[in-house]
Amino acid sequence: MHFVQQIVILGGGAAGLAAALAAAQTDPSARVTVLERNPRVGKKLLATGNGRCNLDNEESAKARYFTADPAALGPLQQAVNAADPLGWFRSLGLYTRADDEGRIYPYSNQAADVLALLEGHLAKRQVELRTGCRVLTLSQNRGGYTVLAENAEGGTEHLRADAVICAMGGEAGPQFGTDGFGTKFAAQCGGRLEPLYPCLTALQCARPNKSLAGIRAKARAALLDGTHVLAEELGEVQFTDYGLSGICIMQLSGYLAPGRGPKKPAVELDLFPALPEQELAALFTARLPQLAGNSPADFWCGLLHAKLGRALWAAAKLPDKDPHMLPVQSWQVLAHTARHWRFEGLTPCGWKQAQVTGGGLSLNELEPDFQFKGCPGLYFVGETLDCTGPCGGFNLHWAFGSGLVAGRSAAARRKKKK
Repeated sequence: MHFVQQIVILGGGAAGLAAALAAAQTDPSARVTVLERNPRVGKKLLATGNGRCNLDNEESAKARYFTADPAALGPLQQAVNAADPLGWFRSLGLYTRADDEGRIYPYSNQAADVLALLEGHLAKRQVELRTGCRVLTLSQNRGGYTVLAENAEGGTEHLRADAVICAMGGEAGPQFGTDGFGTKFAAQCGGRLEPLYPCLTALQCARPNKSLAGIRAKARAALLDGTHVLAEELGEVQFTDYGLSGICIMQLSGYLAPGRGPKKPAVELDLFPALPEQELAALFTARLPQLAGNSPADFWCGLLHAKLGRALWAAAKLPDKDPHMLPVQSWQVLAHTARHWRFEGLTPCGWKQAQVTGGGLSLNELEPDFQFKGCPGLYFVGETLDCTGPCGGFNLHWAFGSGLVAGRSAAARRKKKK
């Protein structure tokens, strides 16, 4: 069957829904259609922020994104910030709050409310949401584009469009229906891709200490390439049976891009970041007369979790005996280990644990309005692109913002053609 569509959005996630509504707001006469392969739109959006939808951040304008082309990111990031996703949400009636870290949530703390708000405004603007649709091919013709899609009933349809906005996401979170088709589709359209990798995810270590699984500790985590420090994060580290997790570890995973990441990645944990090494050694020495017993477990009481202390003691290669019997230099060695506990052989955990996709369509392929260079009316937005932000609402800021820019541009372009 053949249907004439004026603006077609491929993908009903955060970027796609924002693009659809922005297009309908910019040109109320436009026919806007969203094609989503899942049984409903916004499936991954419902899981963001642990179901609370961390939709933006107060520091979003200053965010540092992971990309192979920072120069190409500049004008795109300016366009996203100028689109003001948070202001747009507030204009739709969403009341928000910010936590102490600047993370912005709906006041209700319900991701479902954000999706319901978007769906309500899309219905009000008569935007058609077609679920269970699988995009097969995209072809360019004199009048625009033709999308070949398989519908929920198994039949095929050709949809003609003045503009097509590709918002099909990446590979992260296959449990939410993602499969990496967005980036494959970008390659089929002739785009150059940066290698994909799981981003904002936990790290597997070559020799994990499984006895520490489930233990959490405040620490400064540093990512190193050999001995060179690439980045540092301060926060809570979670030890797992495969390695390390926690937000500060997930932030560091963004630096592990294939081809441009560290050759010999390692993480060093500083379990006492507030104390210089000499002061920490003095603290350890001063504890000896205060101990209630004569075992390493007594030494750690009130300082660290017993299992964590035992593992750190072993990492410092101290003998498992009465702390009072150890030579005085032992406390300098232990202090150094406590501030430079090294974990090597790092690899990111797989796509199921990753929050977002690193890599994707090169930003150099895009105009500042997210239009694919050389293909007027074809746009790529959101996670399909080689741009990943840190945890804290920055990736939804990018997704919503890029969708807004593309949707407004596509609608304005159509109005000029009329």
